[in-house]
Amino acid sequence: MNPTARAAKTYTISELAREFDITPRAIRFYEDSGLLAPTRVGRNRVYSQRDRTRLKLTLRGKRLGFSLQEIRGLVTMYGTESDTASQLQAFLEVLAAHRRALALQLDDLRVTLDELALHEGRCRELLAVALAAPAASPPQA
Repeated sequence: MNPTARAAKTYTISELAREFDITPRAIRFYEDSGLLAPTRVGRNRVYSQRDRTRLKLTLRGKRLGFSLQEIRGLVTMYGTESDTASQLQAFLEVLAAHRRALALQLDDLRVTLDELALHEGRCRELLAVALAAPAASPPQA
C-alpha cells in the first residue's frame, strides 16, 4: 500500500475496538481525554491513521503504567514536526522518571513480601502449637 493510500485509510470505532481488543467506550474515553480527535460524518466517528497511531501509543503507555497526563504529553510530542532529538530526550527523561518510580515500588513490594513471610511463619508456628495442645475438656456439670 502506498503512503498516500495508507494515510487516507479511515477506521470506525468498532474496527479500532476489535483491532486493539478494547471497548468502544474506552476509545470514547481517550477521545474525551484529548488523545484522539476523530472527524464526524453525520453521527459516526471517523478515525484517521493518525488517530489509530495515537491510540496504539496510548495503549502502549497504559501497558507501561504511564498516567494519562504522561501519555498525552508523549502522544502530543510525537504529533509535532519539531526537533526529533529534543523529543527523544524528553521521552528518555519520562522513561527514566517512570523507571525510578517503579524501582521504588518494587523495593516497597519486596519489604512488604518479606514482612508477610515473617508473619506467615509466626502464624504457622502458633497454629502448630495450638493443634498439638490437648483439647480442653468440657466443663463438668
